Amino acid sequence: MSGSVSPSADRPGGGRRFPPPEAQLEHIKRRTEAIIPEDELFKKLERAHETGTPLRVKLGIDPTAPDIHLGFSVVLQKLRDFQDLGHVAVLIVGDFTARIGDPTGRKTTRPMLSPEEIERNLRTYKDQVFRILDPDPAKLEIRRNSEWLEPMTFADVLQLASKYTVARMLERDDFHQRFKAGLPITIHEFLYPLAQAYDSVAVRADVELGGSDQRFNLLVGRDIQREYGQEPQVAVLLPLLVGTDGVKKMSKSEGNYIGIAEPPHEMFGKLMSIPDALIEPYVKLLTDLDWEALQKEHPMAQKKRLAHEIVKRYHGEEAARKAQEEFERVFSRRERPTDVPKVHIATEKLRDGRIAIVELLTLSGLVPSKSEARRLIAQGAVELDGTRVTDPKALVEVRTGTLLRVGKRRFAELVLSNASA
Repeated sequence: MSGSVSPSADRPGGGRRFPPPEAQLEHIKRRTEAIIPEDELFKKLERAHETGTPLRVKLGIDPTAPDIHLGFSVVLQKLRDFQDLGHVAVLIVGDFTARIGDPTGRKTTRPMLSPEEIERNLRTYKDQVFRILDPDPAKLEIRRNSEWLEPMTFADVLQLASKYTVARMLERDDFHQRFKAGLPITIHEFLYPLAQAYDSVAVRADVELGGSDQRFNLLVGRDIQREYGQEPQVAVLLPLLVGTDGVKKMSKSEGNYIGIAEPPHEMFGKLMSIPDALIEPYVKLLTDLDWEALQKEHPMAQKKRLAHEIVKRYHGEEAARKAQEEFERVFSRRERPTDVPKVHIATEKLRDGRIAIVELLTLSGLVPSKSEARRLIAQGAVELDGTRVTDPKALVEVRTGTLLRVGKRRFAELVLSNASA
């Protein structure tokens, strides 16, 4: 990232040498929405500078889906900023709290994940995290909160619960709104902020990072640390990235996200399809591009620069170049895409060389159901060899080599084959 402060070096005897606290604070404040309280963070940075002892900077991540998305990369990049200053990133994988489900911003109780679902998602996380964080063991701890939450007895949970009141819990906006509306709030949802707060106690966090919607949870952490005799953490809040729909925050549960490990062409195509209103926040939160210079260009050119920069960050320059070339070939010049997956269609499914378009879509695997196929056809999102299909009842001619397209980025080259052969 541009404008970075030089990393610290170890002092003789094991202590670390840090940049001046003023320079550290200025670097930390970039892309930050709030620091609560800022004066306490400055004192912690002063102490680290004087003693050579790094701060322990906590970030929690719940394995609710296998992908880490660009929205979460905003806070992960801030954690990397702390690493680059010489501090220790403590990444807490919420394998235990994922069983509760973070109720933040929800109007209904979040379904609990099974241990099998959690482990399946966890397997993909480490590689993705290392695309952003420094894996140096001196600068990174990766912990599971099942380490300390699972061994807790019922008496331990009661003791933790006794340290916070229901009135304080109902100050949280989503709980307050659900309570006023008469919507259910289960007791286990009240335990989520307390469990996250206890994570801070367990790892002795000096700082905790989170999106702006995590303000309440991070401040509960300060209160619970005081109750356990620790110096309270500082909460550093980052802006929320709006998802590709242009309406809601980027979220795995909403499906409006771009995963940092998605194939380059998928990532490039999704970024090219965002509403124009999202270009500026995406440039400012996800890249080091000069927005003042970039805003003089046409929105299409801005998106290409944005998409190229982000694909380059996660896949390299060559992958970004190829993704852009493919996008321009297919969408600008309307040429046939390369590396299109081949889908075999049994000739027995055809009558006089034709097949119902809805059946073809489901057989191709490009849509999950006939109802989804009809919806996409009605939206004008289905093409055969460049010709749009608008009638859900249409019988279409199919031959080997026919190009089926669904939406902007789903393609299949059809190959007729004899199923009985």
